[in-house]
Amino acid sequence: MTDRVRAHVFVSGRVQGVYYRATTRNTAREKGVDGWVRNLDDGRVEAVFEGSEGDVRDMVAWCETGSEAAEVEDVDVEYGEPEGAEGFEVRW
Repeated sequence: MTDRVRAHVFVSGRVQGVYYRATTRNTAREKGVDGWVRNLDDGRVEAVFEGSEGDVRDMVAWCETGSEAAEVEDVDVEYGEPEGAEGFEVRW
C-alpha cells in the first residue's frame, strides 16, 4: 500500500495511569490504524501509527487530548516511511 504513512509520537504530561494507552489502542483500532503504544520510564507515552495519511493525522491530533483523565502538555511527532505494522497493540 503506497498511500500508507507512519507517525512516531511522544506524548508528555499526565499521560500514565489515566487509561491513555488503552484508549489510544481502542481509538486506533476503530480507525483501522496499525501500530503500538507504550509507557516510557520518564513518564511519557510513545506510540507509532501506520495507515492512511488522514487516519494517521487524526490519531496524532487525538493524542493532543487523549483519554478523559489525561492532561497532555506536549506531542512530539516525526513522520516517516511505514515499517509494516499490523494490528494495534499495547506494549509493555
